[in-house]
Formats: sequence, C-alpha cells, structure tokens
Amino acid sequence: MKLLKISQLAFAAILLAETALVSCGGNNNKSGGDSSSATKPATAAAAPADANTLLGAGSTFVYPLFSKLFAEYDKSAGVKVNYQSIGSGGGILQLTNKTIDFGDSDAPLTDEQAKKIGVDVLHIPMCSGAVVIAYNLPELKSPLKLDPEVLAGIFLGKITKWNDPAIAKINPGVTLPSTGVFIAHRSDGSGTTNIFTTYLAKVSADWAKSPGKGSAINWPVGLGGKGNEGVAGLIKQTPGAIGYIELAYAIQNKMTFADLKNKSGNYITPTVASTSAAGNIDIPADAKVSLSNTDAKDGYPISGLTWALIYKEQNYNGRAKDRAEKVVKLLWWNTHEGQKYCNDLNYAPLSPAAVKVAENLLKSATYDGKPVLQ
Repeated sequence: MKLLKISQLAFAAILLAETALVSCGGNNNKSGGDSSSATKPATAAAAPADANTLLGAGSTFVYPLFSKLFAEYDKSAGVKVNYQSIGSGGGILQLTNKTIDFGDSDAPLTDEQAKKIGVDVLHIPMCSGAVVIAYNLPELKSPLKLDPEVLAGIFLGKITKWNDPAIAKINPGVTLPSTGVFIAHRSDGSGTTNIFTTYLAKVSADWAKSPGKGSAINWPVGLGGKGNEGVAGLIKQTPGAIGYIELAYAIQNKMTFADLKNKSGNYITPTVASTSAAGNIDIPADAKVSLSNTDAKDGYPISGLTWALIYKEQNYNGRAKDRAEKVVKLLWWNTHEGQKYCNDLNYAPLSPAAVKVAENLLKSATYDGKPVLQ
C-alpha cells in the first residue's frame, strides 16, 4: 500500500509538471518542424494576422505532419501558417469564434458544435493516423499483445496489475511484472480521444454503456495530460503507465506500444501500412467516416482520419477574397503535393478516393456565393 501511494503521488507530480510545461508553451515546435511556419504562441489565433500569414488551430494528433507541411508550403508558395496545436476541441472553439482561418479535428463536428457555429462547415480530410497503446514497462523484453476485452478492462479500471491473468493469457511465455497499472488519458477536448473511445464503444458493451464515446468523457480511472505531448510525457516518465497517443509521437519519443487484436483475430502492429489498410474504404461525399474496428484483415483497428475545418462560405468578418483563396489553395496542396510527406512522418496518405472527395469539397467552398477555386 505504501508503494502504491508513492507511485500515485509521483504520477500526480508529473502531471502537474507536464501541465505547467504545456501552459507555458514548453512543447512549442516539439515535433521538429520549422518554427517560423508552425509556431504556437498562446494568443496567436486571437491576434490580427498579416495578409501573408494564415492562422490555424486544433488537433495535436496531426501536428508533426502539419509542422512539416506548412514549412514546405512556405518555401514553395511564400505563405506562412501559424498553427496552434491545442487539441481538436480548442480548434473547433476558435473556429466557432471566427478567430482563425481553419481548424483541424480528428472528430467530425457534433450536432451541438455545428449548431453553435450556425453555418455550413466543410470537413477536408488531410491524412489518416494510428492511435497506439503506449506503455512503460522497461522490464518487458517482448512486445505486449492486447485484445479488445483486455484493453477495455484496463481503461475501465477492472484490470489493475500488469500480471493479471487476462493479460498473461494472451501473452504466453512473457514474464509480466506485478507493477500496478496507471492510466494516462487526455485532459482536454481531443479528437484522439474520440477515435480511441469510439473504438472502445464498438468493441465493449460495458464501455458503450458508460463512459461511452466522445472527444471529452468522464474517465473511470487515471490522470490526464494536455495534448498528445502531455500524455506521451506522462507515460514515458511513469513506470507501469499506459495510455493512447498518435503513432508519430510514440516513435519520436522512442516509446513502446502494443500489438492489438483486430476484428479478423490478427494481432496488428500499428504502422503506416496497417493504418492505410484501415483507411482503404468507401469515403462518403462529406468525408465524415470512422475507420476504427476495421474489417480489413491486415488493418490496425484504432485508426482515424483528421479533417481541416473551414467555412463553406468564406466571406465572413469582412475577410478579403485573397485570404479565402490562400486557405483553399493551402488545403488543396496538403491533399495533393503534401501527401508525399506523410509516410516519413508515420501518417497514412489519403487514398485516391479520399483525395477525390477532398477535391470536391474544396471546389464547393465559396466567396459571396461563387466558387473560391476557379
């Protein structure tokens, strides 16, 4: 009992340190992008922008890719992008308040969010990515395997020790430690959370009943960190911790993550290839689709799209037509030339079908009722 209390106190101390770091901008440019093109000052989105700098905010899930894309786009088009990696919920809020040119979310707008915005918003797919189950068990020499039942049991707080028989059963021959399980989850509104909890709600009746799915839920157990960066930090610094983060963050931080059993019964390692397999499906005209719990036999089951969000009618708050054109052309470049940067950063490029859907959506953007792209 004494060891448990010490571990919990240490975990809480790490949480406070991470929260302070993020709130002070300590994760600025963490993913190695060009700081001139993807900086994250605390008030950037609310500040007036010059005509040659676009403002975006939202998903931390896609930030490593966006950082690279926006740096490259600045080189080719001479247009800078100031993107705040503040979480999907924060991006949606700033889009609602009309303080940015585009948001980004790993979850489509809910009916309530769409109602608050009050006008049509286009969901432009950017890429797909994997949400991995990262853990900190330095004594474990073999890759950990998890199945849907065990994963749900861990995050429901029903499995509290790493040597639990349910974990041991699907990891034969692996010596599991008696370390307590410590859950790290997001503390902010998050599309990554939506992807993860939507998956759990599909595979676990108990999870679907409570706490359910969404970008922000009431977690049964665990402590929260802000952004993918914050959760990655908590896991990395706490022995026995487990949490969910985007694949790129896990790889960049040299973290260990589990193979997960998919619907076909195969244990799948999250990679660009297995994420691409999950995304090889029909994409609806509005691009709003879930990739989790894929039917693909070689697909990773916790995969999801991320969407750039823009107003369908681009003439709002007195913005210039030239600015609207810059936004739409940026997103067109992201979904075409920019896709070549996805693989190296551990994101899955859009399928040809998804690119076609993105093209149609961008062509539907208007300024004073006329198409922005001529």
